[in-house]
Amino acid sequence: MQNWEKLLSLNKLGDTKKRLRKEDDPTRSAFEVDYDRIVFSNAFRRLQDKTQVIPLSKTDFVHTRLTHSLETSVVGRSLGRSIGHQILQQHPQLAHQHAYNIADFGAIIAAACLAHDIGNPPFGHSGEKAIGEYFLYGKGSRFKDKLPKEVYQDLIDFEGNANGFKLLVDRNALGMPLRTTFATLGAFLKYPKPSLPKRPSNHVADKKFSFFTQQKQEFDELVHYLGLNPIDRRQDRYYRHPLAYLVEAADDICYTIIDLEDATNLGWIDEDKSIELLNPFIKDKFDWNIYNQLSRKNERLSYLRALSINALIDEAKQQFIHNEKKIMTGEMDKPLLKASGYSPAIDEIIDYSVKHIYQSRDVTQKEIAGYQILNELLDSFTHAIERINHGKSTNFDKLIARTFLKDLNYQDESTEDWLIDCCSFVASLTDGEAVRIHRKLKGNHIDQ
Repeated sequence: MQNWEKLLSLNKLGDTKKRLRKEDDPTRSAFEVDYDRIVFSNAFRRLQDKTQVIPLSKTDFVHTRLTHSLETSVVGRSLGRSIGHQILQQHPQLAHQHAYNIADFGAIIAAACLAHDIGNPPFGHSGEKAIGEYFLYGKGSRFKDKLPKEVYQDLIDFEGNANGFKLLVDRNALGMPLRTTFATLGAFLKYPKPSLPKRPSNHVADKKFSFFTQQKQEFDELVHYLGLNPIDRRQDRYYRHPLAYLVEAADDICYTIIDLEDATNLGWIDEDKSIELLNPFIKDKFDWNIYNQLSRKNERLSYLRALSINALIDEAKQQFIHNEKKIMTGEMDKPLLKASGYSPAIDEIIDYSVKHIYQSRDVTQKEIAGYQILNELLDSFTHAIERINHGKSTNFDKLIARTFLKDLNYQDESTEDWLIDCCSFVASLTDGEAVRIHRKLKGNHIDQ
């Protein structure tokens, strides 16, 4: 059984003594500092020009990764405070002896939610695959025999969650590390395991991975302080931090409902169809009189969204409380909403969204362009670095390095480190930055 005092650790990487909540600033907790640091970080700000799912429209507002992350953090805070109230009732010593309060749980989950997409590449969900497939099928496969198998697996399965962890903890990452608390980092880690070994498993914690081999030392320090239950300590596989289930639920709630809202606002999905799909969540509180008084479509959809999100928040709370023992021991093998009675309705929305949103012409065209752009950026950057490090660089290689790669310390790093750093740099680009750099490399754009 995991211990809440450890799970709520205020410690940060490199600390030499234990930080105590009762010694924390009473006006601004360390967990609130986590949130503030993420908000003001360059990596978070870049999310404003990264596609969530639907490419930005010239005439209609749709969600970017920034707005999605902000909304997810709001839902996460609500979930955290409600669950915090329950946990403090069951474990009163957390409040009486250690000075934890309801707001702490909300702040931890809100901060982790805010950062949950911070490592994702440009061009939506296909960005990760584009980077991975460059190393698996493209010219990046030339590195396969030059790298440890674990590092090569990190590359071919490039994972936004692992890149997010890198940005949060790596002292050599782009910009300064954010130095968030272990509690926030633990809630952020939905898949506390490396890319290898791959094991057949239906457990939710095994679905993906959350750290690159490059960050193994930081990961080891984190799980030690938090006291996470090991699945297999020899393989660095651990069960989740309990609050990670709530971060996941907040994300699931927001993208399930809001992707549907965006597509309906754009006219891709009929409004009546949205009501039909959302009916299982809203039927007990939906009021046709209120709905019909709203003259604008976006207002009516906002009403549907608010009812749906509130219903799913209540359901996620109940599932956490009902499954708390399984969550604390690691036996909870599925997301909270997957365990709920709403699961079939959520699956129906996702199935419909796949067909009418995620596989729509606008989305797939941007994904195709993104594949090509990221592939060619990686090819230009990795070949330039290789030739520079081997003393065989062309003038063009030097121009690329001086113009685009000046923040990478590739000349002092091993091949495995500079490759991960290079991929992290490409993943940090916004959609617009990636397009502009690609045009410049192709000679199709010159700054005036």
